[in-house]
Amino acid sequence: MAAPLFAGAIAWGASSTSTFSHASTPAGEVSGISIFVLTITGMIFVGVSGLLVYALVRYRGREGDLMEPPQVFGSVQIELSWTIIPVLIIVVLFLTTARVLFSVQDAPKPASALDVIVVGHQFWWEFRYPQYNVVTANELHVPVSSDATDRPTFMKLTSADVIHSFWVPQLAGKTDLLPNRVNEMWIDPRAPGLYVGQCAQFCGAQHAKMLLRVYVDTPEQFKQWIANQQRMQAEIATPGSSEDAAVRHGDAGNVVHAGASLVARGSSGAVGDAVGYEDSQEISPSAGQYVFEHQACISCHTVAGTVATGRYGPDLTHMMSRATIAAGAAPNTKERLLAWVTDPNQIKPGSLMPAMHLTDRQNEQITAYLLTLK
Repeated sequence: MAAPLFAGAIAWGASSTSTFSHASTPAGEVSGISIFVLTITGMIFVGVSGLLVYALVRYRGREGDLMEPPQVFGSVQIELSWTIIPVLIIVVLFLTTARVLFSVQDAPKPASALDVIVVGHQFWWEFRYPQYNVVTANELHVPVSSDATDRPTFMKLTSADVIHSFWVPQLAGKTDLLPNRVNEMWIDPRAPGLYVGQCAQFCGAQHAKMLLRVYVDTPEQFKQWIANQQRMQAEIATPGSSEDAAVRHGDAGNVVHAGASLVARGSSGAVGDAVGYEDSQEISPSAGQYVFEHQACISCHTVAGTVATGRYGPDLTHMMSRATIAAGAAPNTKERLLAWVTDPNQIKPGSLMPAMHLTDRQNEQITAYLLTLK
């Protein structure tokens, strides 16, 4: 009965954020109970509205009616009807909802499941893959599930600050992330592709732009993505500049300096004109990495394989493998990345990432370095 009644509504609501357009078992359960409840409540609406219209027409005042209609005081049949019928409806809805809750929350975890730890921050998402020692941000990658290869993703959710809520309508119902508590949920997407969602709990000034992207990959794509995420980023240095890394790691020794800065080197590896990177006009990844590692950037961000080990902000090790920046607020292009580095508030007002008030040259250098983090 539900399908004919709500086929039009489902077709109209088949969008990336519609609970009727499901692509995962938990979302399918939520969609099914939604249709069932809509069917029951729709029938109640039609029945009550019909009785109301009938009463208004049948017992309307007519010309020449001068007598008061017969007065009926009490009816056992009516009393039983409006007591028993609602009780039965509530019991049916309760049992159906309980069945869905238990089937989703108590689903057995297979040995092939992928484990992901989700941490909500103001205002971005942190994703940890403990089985692979991978950490990323804002864009969750999971493998597709099928009847032949069932590989659901089981997630543990917590918060680093305030209450957040993980919600991707096509994959599952929303689940809150609470400080000092771990909630759990799971998904088993049945079709590869991109599924979008966002934080569904007001968490501060940039709650509306705490967006969420879930990429469902084929087994081969997911394996390749994991391999890339496990790769470390090397310290950028020109040929023969082993001293460069020593300076970055605090082992200055007898390395040549120009003031307090690292010397620039030519392509042959010989010491150049002794121009410090912090004073350099060169827009290059190596100059950008030097500026990045000598500012407060490394206090908040991690770039695996380098001295940047901050945990307050998103992990940037492979940030150019992501399609967006600022938790989905802007596309990850050179122009938008430069704007974000220069002043995050021009893209995401209220962002907790501060503007460092660097020179335009330093912002361009840092951007040049970030563009290499693939």
